[in-house]
Amino acid sequence: MKTLLIANRGEIALRVMRTAHRLGIRTVAVHTDLDERAPHVHEASEAVRVPSYLDVEAVVAAAVDSGADAVHPGYGFLSERAVFAEALEAAGIALVGPSARVMEQMGRKDAARELAVAAGVPVVPTGDDAPYPVLVKAAAGGGGKGMRIVRSEAEMAEAVAAAKREALAAFGDDTMLVEKYVERGRHIEVQVIGDGHGTVLHLHERDCSTQRRHQKVLEEAPAPTLTDEQRSAITTAAVDLARHVGYVNAGTVEFLLDDETGEFYFLEMNTRLQVEHPVTEMVTGLDLVELQLRVADGEPLGITQDDVRCEGHAIEARVYAEDSFAGFLPQAGTATHVRWPESAHVELADDGAPARRRYASAETTVRVDHALEDGQVVSTGFDPMLGKVIVHAADRETARRGLVDALDHTAILGLTTNTGFLRALVAGDEFRDASIDTAWLDRHEVPAPADDHARALAGVVLRLALDSTPREPFQPDGFRMGGPRGPLFEHGRDLTPRGGWFASPRSGEGLQHVAFGGSDGYVLRQRHGTEVVVHGQRFVLEEPDPTHAVVDGDGTLTAPMPGTVIDVRVSVGDTVAEGQVLGTMEAMKMELALKAPFAGTVTEVGATAGAGVALGATLFVVEET
Repeated sequence: MKTLLIANRGEIALRVMRTAHRLGIRTVAVHTDLDERAPHVHEASEAVRVPSYLDVEAVVAAAVDSGADAVHPGYGFLSERAVFAEALEAAGIALVGPSARVMEQMGRKDAARELAVAAGVPVVPTGDDAPYPVLVKAAAGGGGKGMRIVRSEAEMAEAVAAAKREALAAFGDDTMLVEKYVERGRHIEVQVIGDGHGTVLHLHERDCSTQRRHQKVLEEAPAPTLTDEQRSAITTAAVDLARHVGYVNAGTVEFLLDDETGEFYFLEMNTRLQVEHPVTEMVTGLDLVELQLRVADGEPLGITQDDVRCEGHAIEARVYAEDSFAGFLPQAGTATHVRWPESAHVELADDGAPARRRYASAETTVRVDHALEDGQVVSTGFDPMLGKVIVHAADRETARRGLVDALDHTAILGLTTNTGFLRALVAGDEFRDASIDTAWLDRHEVPAPADDHARALAGVVLRLALDSTPREPFQPDGFRMGGPRGPLFEHGRDLTPRGGWFASPRSGEGLQHVAFGGSDGYVLRQRHGTEVVVHGQRFVLEEPDPTHAVVDGDGTLTAPMPGTVIDVRVSVGDTVAEGQVLGTMEAMKMELALKAPFAGTVTEVGATAGAGVALGATLFVVEET
């Protein structure tokens, strides 16, 4: 293979390109007008405009015109469209995926079910054999579309009608299946791969039970609750089905495990690479995209089942542009500042395995797959997933703690994301105990974080981190400054530092990484407000207000940061009204108003026009009337 066209965008396009470039394969990107300057366009060897990522004719023409030997569809868009596979076959271009025939068979839930029965794989009871509650779902699609839970005969007609409308709009086919609904279930899926020489292997399993309305939120490998017997039975069933249909390339066989009975049932097969493939790569050390490309090029896999190891534990969190604490509403806007853990894409080692980055501790490895950069516009025209944060460690608990830490060091400003929700979920007892089933998030609410820590961190930046000269040299982890200068007050709360504090980069310039009082976050000062990200959650604060002096309870106004007094408008003995400007000072190119906290009399003036003042210096004292 010399030239590969990637029929996708975003992080998966970049992910495929990295492996292709390592293998010496030239890459071609496709893009719409909206994505003309997107990261995947710049990363490719060549880029071709198409009207839509769903335009089969245009994408195939781009592949032909660019001289592509093969097309990698990623996931979403055309990745499971048999008509696309047929068009590529007709053009003499290889699809990095199964044949159109297999894609058509496995793409329909009703046909796939019949094939599973023929292969001896357990399936969910359907129709008259399924007592209420039942699940009504579209036969032609997935992703949670065209699905309804029905708990009684009275609900059935309305649920079927609604599911049919949704399925017709999404897939152009309103054929429905009715099957048993498992109240407490685990979503277990098996990564399989087959070559054109008769070899079919499983690359172990993943648990994707943490999902909301059938949309996955967290994924992990291996599945933490399976017994050895269950694991063996499920992986064997996946291989049996793939071999039965003559499956070639990478695919995923999905199962539902009933927590109450321990029985498992075939759900569907995804005939493409999965979003969550990195957790499999982390525990096996295999590059799935490389295996896909070699198989598509007609090569044998070159490994046996005994060669596939499973070491340690990996967990993935999907970062979305959505407000999880306001009905999961999609968000759009400009990501003004983006900080991922390690601030880097995953890199691949010389042997093709994901490079292991040291982060947080020597025991934890963090990988980030993303395509989001500073200043990038996030549109509602595409899938809201912005990236994935994946952590690998020797055991599940270490990986879980590492993921909490990695999400603490993920900051996206300018628009709201679900990072804070993910962090709270991963840090919670239920995920820690692996007790979350597929419907848990539909039954429970994850509490929204309060903004106390955000306000505290903003206060630190406004009152401490804006010093002039560091008392210690620059450190690899940022700009570390001198120790605290006495108790601080923020809205009447004592914010005396505990365990030290630091701010980076240099004081007052751009986004600052701040640690203070056990909290860790990011602060961006702006003229019309302050954005803070703490524990992954974004807050837009009107307070602390950088244009106001700090006021102690007795009416003493102190300088909120080092600066210069511009003017003094009152004298000792003057009577002032609440909110009256007593003077102004300038700091960090901002003019700060020094206002009377209440009506009263000025009893002290410590400010002199043109003079410099230190942080915390007394400027005015007003005695309340």
